[in-house]
Amino acid sequence: STIMAALVEGTLTIEVRMRLTEPTNIVSQFPKNPNCNNILKMFMDEESPDVVFEVGGKQAKGTHKKAKTSSVIFYAHRLVLQKCAPELAEMCGLGEDMAAVPITDVTPDIFRKVLYHVYGGNVSDEADEELESNEELKANAKDLIDAADKFGIESLKLEAEACYVKSTTLTTDNMLDNLLYADSKNCALLKEAVMDFVVENGG
Repeated sequence: STIMAALVEGTLTIEVRMRLTEPTNIVSQFPKNPNCNNILKMFMDEESPDVVFEVGGKQAKGTHKKAKTSSVIFYAHRLVLQKCAPELAEMCGLGEDMAAVPITDVTPDIFRKVLYHVYGGNVSDEADEELESNEELKANAKDLIDAADKFGIESLKLEAEACYVKSTTLTTDNMLDNLLYADSKNCALLKEAVMDFVVENGG
C-alpha cells in the first residue's frame, strides 16, 4: 500500500511544510472611541447648555454716541469649561442663573474659534467645515493668543503662538515690539525666536 511504501526501515516519516502569514490586526476591527466626537457635537448645542455668553456689543470706535456693535450668543457647558478653560469657567460664577455672561473685549469670530477648541476642535484643520483655513489662523494668531491667555487655554495659546512665530518675519523694526509682547503674554517660543534673531544679527 501507499503507507507501507512510505516506511523507512519500518518508520513512518511525515514531512510538514509551514508558511508564516501576517497576523490579523484584531484591534483595528474595533470602532474608534466616539467620546471626543460626542463632546464636539455639544459645541453650540442649544438644548443642553447651562452657560450662555453674549460676545461683542462693544461700543464702536470713533463714535461719541453709546451705539454698540451687534453681539452674538454662544452656548456652553460649565463642566467642559471647568476642565478645558478654567478662567472662562470662573467668569460664569457658581449659581444656576442662565443670564448671559457679557464678553466685550473679544470678537465673536475669535470667541467661536476659542470655544470650538475647548470642545475638542482643531482650529488649524482645513478639512472641517466649522473651521477656517490655516491662512486665517495665521491672520488671527495674535488675537487667539490674547484670548487663550485671557481664558487660561494653554493648548490653544501654544498652537497660535507657534503659528505666529512661523508666519512672522522678524526685523530690526519689529523685534522690540515682539519681545515686549512675548514678555507680556509669557510666550516662550516667540521670546526665543526674537533672541535668536538678535544673536544672528549681531545684537
